[in-house]
Amino acid sequence: MIKVKSNVQAITIKLLIVFSIFFSCTSDDNDSLGGVSIEDFEFIEQEPTVIAADEDTGNYTTCNDDGANATRTSNDLTNPVNVGTIDDRTCYANYKESTIDGITWGIYNITAGSNNQDATNTLQPRMERSLPIANPNVGSYVKFTGDFRILEVGDTGSFDTSGSYIAQAKGQHTGGGGSADPAICLYRAHPVYGTGINADKQVAFDIYAERILVRGGSGSGREVVLLKRVNKNEITSFVMEVGFKEDPNDSSKKIHYCNAIIGNETFNWNIPEPDRGTQSKIRYGAYRVRGGRAQIRWANTEHEKVDK
Repeated sequence: MIKVKSNVQAITIKLLIVFSIFFSCTSDDNDSLGGVSIEDFEFIEQEPTVIAADEDTGNYTTCNDDGANATRTSNDLTNPVNVGTIDDRTCYANYKESTIDGITWGIYNITAGSNNQDATNTLQPRMERSLPIANPNVGSYVKFTGDFRILEVGDTGSFDTSGSYIAQAKGQHTGGGGSADPAICLYRAHPVYGTGINADKQVAFDIYAERILVRGGSGSGREVVLLKRVNKNEITSFVMEVGFKEDPNDSSKKIHYCNAIIGNETFNWNIPEPDRGTQSKIRYGAYRVRGGRAQIRWANTEHEKVDK
């Protein structure tokens, strides 16, 4: 009740200010109200972007003492709330957790240049969790569910190098080509900036699917498809299932699929060259930051594996 009363009072005060300006002042300039420009009025109306309770703010350094880790798995919590095995390749921070409104969130923070596990200038920083792998038989699949919040993602000023991955489907294949542990479909968040007092703030994020066009594809061997936009710090549900099923048009063939549901919107996709696929697996967390910092939160995570 107190919050509602406060909001009503705030709205009433704003309305009184508008009517006072309008009725007490006149002007021949249609773009102003009694000497107060429309631009000024819009600026007054804007609210600062939200700062999450578990958000890192301000300046930062690439590496920190509390982000040091001897190996990729050495600094996980004893009983993490998030499922999966940690793959920590950042010296900016180690995995932590926060509890907000009764929900415990896994904290995944990375910065540009902070990969302290791989050779310099080779692989991107990441703090992800890997999950069990399913075989390529028809009816086999892996399924991951969870809720995420995005607070910040990498930005270089160029679309091709900006954005950070929140989750990805992976799986090896026959016939060679590409990485020894190739990505198949990655879900990439790009920053959306505000206006006025929020002009330099990330206020929302466009979620893209970065999909291979051929097995082992990278660079021009992938397509980037816009899926949807989510607001900063918005709790968004996420479901991803990767597996093999029978081709309904030819029972002698199979389909390798990667289907996602993001915030109750469904995005289904069939992976190219299904007969070459040998496994299905999923990773999630925070991955890739070529400029700046990325901050992703995950809660209510579950994983299911079915082998036929």
